[in-house]
Amino acid sequence: MCGFTGFTNRIKDDGTVLGKMMDRIVHRGPDAAGQFVDQDIALGFRRLSIIDLAEGGQPMFNEDQSLVLVFNGEIYNFKDLRAELEEKGHTFANHSDSEVLLHGFEEWGEDMVPRLRGMFAFVIFDRKNRSLFGARDPFGIKPFYYTFMGESFLFGSEIKSFLDHPDFRKELNEDALAHYLSFQYSPTEETFFKGVYKLPPAHFFVLKDGEMQKTRYFRPNFSPEQGVLEYFADLTDQTVRESVEAHKIADVEVGSFLSSGIDSSYIAEAAKVDKTFTVGFESPDGDRYNEIGYAKKFADTIGVENIAKVITPEEYWGAFPKIQYHMDEPLADPAAIALYFVSKLASEHVKVVMSGEGADELFGGYRIYQEPITLTAYDKIPFPIRRVIGRLCEHLPQKHGINYLVRRGKTIEERFIGNASIFSVKERNALLKSETAKKAATPRMLCKKYYDEVKDKDDITKMQYLDIHMWLMGDILLKADKTSMANSLELRVPFLDKKVLELAQTIPLDCRVNTKTTKLALRKAAEKTLPRVTAEKDKLGFPVPIRVWLKEDGYYNTVKQAFLSEAAETFFHTDQLVQLLDAHRAGKADYSRKIWTVYTFLVWYRQFFETQNA
Repeated sequence: MCGFTGFTNRIKDDGTVLGKMMDRIVHRGPDAAGQFVDQDIALGFRRLSIIDLAEGGQPMFNEDQSLVLVFNGEIYNFKDLRAELEEKGHTFANHSDSEVLLHGFEEWGEDMVPRLRGMFAFVIFDRKNRSLFGARDPFGIKPFYYTFMGESFLFGSEIKSFLDHPDFRKELNEDALAHYLSFQYSPTEETFFKGVYKLPPAHFFVLKDGEMQKTRYFRPNFSPEQGVLEYFADLTDQTVRESVEAHKIADVEVGSFLSSGIDSSYIAEAAKVDKTFTVGFESPDGDRYNEIGYAKKFADTIGVENIAKVITPEEYWGAFPKIQYHMDEPLADPAAIALYFVSKLASEHVKVVMSGEGADELFGGYRIYQEPITLTAYDKIPFPIRRVIGRLCEHLPQKHGINYLVRRGKTIEERFIGNASIFSVKERNALLKSETAKKAATPRMLCKKYYDEVKDKDDITKMQYLDIHMWLMGDILLKADKTSMANSLELRVPFLDKKVLELAQTIPLDCRVNTKTTKLALRKAAEKTLPRVTAEKDKLGFPVPIRVWLKEDGYYNTVKQAFLSEAAETFFHTDQLVQLLDAHRAGKADYSRKIWTVYTFLVWYRQFFETQNA
């Protein structure tokens, strides 16, 4: 696992500037560094050595040095691709997976990318025709950012590497702030930095003569087949285990994260690792926010070591500003901080860990996926009548029963924007001061293009498809990459594998979700080797006691101070922020997610716009 950064167009002291840009991402690759500076381009690389420790350095060249590569990720089928390329006459200089990209590009050009099995973001510079080719993996496991600034095209694994380039102009994108208040993450190709974009997952690009052309090379296609649960459970077990074996390729020790749920437990058992890692929290609510006991018991069951840590509130809040700096964009998922601490713990023992991200999106694991098939007597009322009732209820104070009536008066496309829905459009516009931000696209508008791609599918498949394209990339994988790399740790996700997806797309709806439980095929597969209590356990996903902490004097005052800060006054109507905070503390309602979303932005903003090193 590594990081890269670079830019086109020659500038003064380009090597020195590139070095500073590389220093910003040293955490992604503390083992080695490399540069390539040409008349048209500068490429910088930081290496975390995992495969071919002696010879896998970058930038890497082909035989005649006409192509130069920087690459972040792992190609799990590189041995098969290498054998195929050798049969075609290609000669390899080392044993790394990186070199396969160079020879694959020589042989197949852009058609190489769909052949790759792995997680990746890379660029290849063609010194003969002076063009730049880049690509990102189908799920967006590895990040890729870019921007056109001045005469330069900047690109890299993290936005912060752009800060030292003389052409980079740092400006807040207010549209992104509006979107973020709805989703708790940045959901579009645009980032919080105006003019900086993410290369979407499953895309490659060609840059030549200053013009960038992007192409989508893959999209999921859910096409259920006929079959019984046991049949798909057997296929799932075989496919997941094969993926885990592929993901174990490394010249260093591999460990695994472990919570109390099925996803990480299944991966840890299948991988046969020696070490697993777990974190939990101190909380007045006892074990509700601590999975360590469950994890240790399961680790004993499968005969592996479990290394655990209890995170104190002081540690959590103290590390939060640093973590938001590592994120590049604000992410209000409280579990991101837990993931940072478990990554830090694991990095003290191993260089690579496996984790269970992606299982819920592919196999139908979120409980909200049950909503379309959980029918009540109210659902027998004709939909047009429910729609009228729902619209009337939108003007009433938000309560559980009222919210139910509102949701049941909307189609899935109208009511579901993913696993996080924080502020409604009405709420966010009342909170924001900027008229520009208030005109930003609504969540429904942002989700529409994905819903349109699966308009002929059932509602649950629509929800999965949307989550794969938005929630998975914008929240789940963002925090997985940034928190692990902040600790120089490679995180691998065997569920997010092209062969696992190929299988998951064929699983019929009744083998994914029913009214009693979720991801049926995966649970049935896990039951073959896991204790039933583990295979059937509901997902917790690093639960964090933010709700509790915000009622304590110390943390209440910390957040209140941020809500009354100059930055808060710039963007928000601060009286409304304080009202939310006070109402939560008084127990009138649980506003913790809304409070945390705004507080996270303010902490992030300070890291990038109010500190000297930003």
